Amino acid sequence: MSLERPDPALDDDAVLLVGHGSRREESNEQVRTLAAKLESRLSVPVDAAYIELAEPSIDDAIETMAPTCRTMTVVPLSLFAASHVKNDVPLAVQRARATHDDTEFRFGSHLGIHPSLVDLLDERARAVESDLGVDREDDDVAVVLCARGSSDPDSNGDVHKLARLLYEGREFTRVESAFIGVTTPRLEETLHTVAKDRPDAVVVLPYMLGDGVLTERIVDTAETFDEEYPYVDAGASGPLGTDARVVETLADRYQEARSGSVEMSCDTCKYKVELAGYEDDEGGARAMLRSLVHQAEHADRSDVDDDPHVHDAPEKHVAVCTNQTCAASGAATVLEQLRQGVRDADDCDVHVSRSSCLGQCGDGPIVAVYPDSVWYGGVTPDDTDRIVSSHLERDRIVSNLVHQSL
Repeated sequence: MSLERPDPALDDDAVLLVGHGSRREESNEQVRTLAAKLESRLSVPVDAAYIELAEPSIDDAIETMAPTCRTMTVVPLSLFAASHVKNDVPLAVQRARATHDDTEFRFGSHLGIHPSLVDLLDERARAVESDLGVDREDDDVAVVLCARGSSDPDSNGDVHKLARLLYEGREFTRVESAFIGVTTPRLEETLHTVAKDRPDAVVVLPYMLGDGVLTERIVDTAETFDEEYPYVDAGASGPLGTDARVVETLADRYQEARSGSVEMSCDTCKYKVELAGYEDDEGGARAMLRSLVHQAEHADRSDVDDDPHVHDAPEKHVAVCTNQTCAASGAATVLEQLRQGVRDADDCDVHVSRSSCLGQCGDGPIVAVYPDSVWYGGVTPDDTDRIVSSHLERDRIVSNLVHQSL
């Protein structure tokens, strides 16, 4: 009887660090940098892969790495668990298990809420305090923790929990959570609310991994707030970046996966249970189907354009100013009726979003249509049908509403 001997050429363990992927190469390079640092920390091979917008894909990276190891741990480089972490990455792991019988696959948790990350945020806050010349022990210092925002209430709930953990045991007057998009409360709104208490300083902490577009938007919002409120000193920190505490958190997620102690907050996940207000969202098997359709759409574009992982931009983008004066003139209703009109239209590839001040105060609500560079002014809810049916569906400008053409 012969005994099977393990192949000495194989590594016992390997790690695949999965980032979202970006059109900005600096963001993709950050994932590779973290992978290299994690490899040094764990002394096991660590490769990087991306969910979309960059190469290699998860499937391609697994195909390359699986033959070289006996066990592979897939760790999502995501701050919170939303659709990609709950659906897309697990689906890739399931495919890998079905096609690589000789490799054991483990699935690690996302970064989530971790003491090391709370400590990192505390250090970032102290650096901003130093720049502003204030000290939380002696001055009234408020903190606003700003995250990306998600359509997943479970993910958004973790942002509020993280803000509370940052507040506990520290001398901050208050720590508020805010979002830069998708959900509320928005950063600008939260800053104005905090200013009413007239703190000595407001520290804005972008809860972002990289120095991308959203991080820049958070910093710009903090600078604008600082200019608008001369009696409050305000400043923003940089993103988490590739700090050693991010690597420490990833190492812990790897060890949890190895020991089978991964914990996910599935009891409050809208993909598993029915939550009030989210009854129509895709859950369970439908969520997996959404992931498959999403990937198939990428594959279709890859065949045609030879450029995988690139999202098709909408034909038109409509921005509705919802700043103070426009809001007072009914901008919120205009926004919702435009969105409803686009949804009801037979063939209307348009994205409608809210915008901050467009610099035309008193002439609103302002509706800007791009790439046409046509601005409509004084738009009422009754005008929205014409904008949709004429301009957005048939490309005919509603001339009597035009405010400014750029």
